[in-house]
Amino acid sequence: MDPAERTRLVTRHVAEVVTEEELETLVGGESPSAYIGYAPTGEMHIGHFTTIRKLADFLRADVEVTVLVADLHAHLDDEKSPFDLLDARSQYYEETIRAMVEAAGADPDRIEFVRGTEFELSEDYSVELLRMAAETTISRAQRAASEVVRQTENPKLGGLLYPLMQSLDVKTLGADIAYGGIDQRGIYMLSREILEDHGGDPPVCLFAPLLSGLTGGKMSASDEQSKVNLNDSPAEVEEKIDGAYCPAGEVEDNGVLEYLRYLVFPILDERGEQFVAERPDEYGGNVTFETYEDLETAFTSGELHPADLKPAAAAYVSDVIDPIRQRLDAQPELLREAYPEKYG
Repeated sequence: MDPAERTRLVTRHVAEVVTEEELETLVGGESPSAYIGYAPTGEMHIGHFTTIRKLADFLRADVEVTVLVADLHAHLDDEKSPFDLLDARSQYYEETIRAMVEAAGADPDRIEFVRGTEFELSEDYSVELLRMAAETTISRAQRAASEVVRQTENPKLGGLLYPLMQSLDVKTLGADIAYGGIDQRGIYMLSREILEDHGGDPPVCLFAPLLSGLTGGKMSASDEQSKVNLNDSPAEVEEKIDGAYCPAGEVEDNGVLEYLRYLVFPILDERGEQFVAERPDEYGGNVTFETYEDLETAFTSGELHPADLKPAAAAYVSDVIDPIRQRLDAQPELLREAYPEKYG
């Protein structure tokens, strides 16, 4: 594949690349490798889907992809996942990620799935981790993980080891590219600082944007109305988006537009489909958009009203998550065993 096309696929819809020059050199060679890690804590939602959708771009660009289901990290981060639920939540995460990749139009069997417990308990890993711990100050570890690990006045040791382990994971998995949400930036900048002293190479870093919540501001995992869950029914999706923060003409903190920009339109583009917003004839009739940029222009100019955008957005969001919803509905034991307090 032409290096320019590989670069386009790898970088589209990302928030930042560190560094672009390093990435261009990397994709000019043979089959670079990328990795993303997910700690199996709470239920996966549409914010995860926007990030995971990117893996389809990697596969199309002939980038080898590894997904780390970081089970130990899930417990180290203030015990967000109880130790006895790590296996069940890891199974749920892997199955749901596979469903998201497939819904994005790629083959999940081309991805290597690894759990942290498969290699992070080895002697070599443990020795290297202790070496890193000996060289890293508490303040540096806290600063690196400040956007990821739960912060308290009296932090637990697990949260301090978390960013060191994530850095060491890059080396151990042999990843050329470290990919994650922009909240992971501090940890991967630490990786770029310390890995050369531990026999590794600084990774090229790709960061995905974090979606705004449907209620405005940052999406909250604890606020059901701020996000669309992957097993929400069409009626639930419609209700959440109908009540979403979406002021006429405003783009900032508009989760509805962000769902369309980072998830719906990339999938429609791969399908060769357009976005159609249905409107009564007295309001101009149906309007079709080939690109997100065209839709945003119409929205900011007032040509497309929130009352017409929201029903269309709900229908398209529900459609793109439908294969995932069906897969989870067909395996109710996954959620029941992973989250017994909710589904048991």
